[in-house]
Amino acid sequence: QVRLVESGGGSVQAGGSLRLSCAASGYTYTHPCMGWFRQTPGKEREGVASIDTGGTNTYYADSVLGRFTISQDKVKNTMYLQMNSLNSEDTATYYCAVGLAARYCSGVNFRAANFVYWGQGTQVTVSS
Repeated sequence: QVRLVESGGGSVQAGGSLRLSCAASGYTYTHPCMGWFRQTPGKEREGVASIDTGGTNTYYADSVLGRFTISQDKVKNTMYLQMNSLNSEDTATYYCAVGLAARYCSGVNFRAANFVYWGQGTQVTVSS
């Protein structure tokens, strides 16, 4: 069973940076896709960034492209999301998740319904 624990959320001024971490336990690297999602009240959970755990392919939502960077440390079994140039629209609860197929890591397949394991979430608040 995969267990995911997020950390690193908090409050920051617009233009600032945060780095989220997702510590994974269980047989994570038999699952080929890990991703970050975010959700605000009343809205669907949206994909932010994903990484193919078998390689180095990454995917970003248009809204974060060029500002966010996803990475992984296989030795530490940890995934990261470096978030720069934050703005108020980035305010949300951020979740890490595991998907069971590499095809879920990008495009139209990068959506919450295709991910089976989830962390508890960490809150990010950006003030202007």
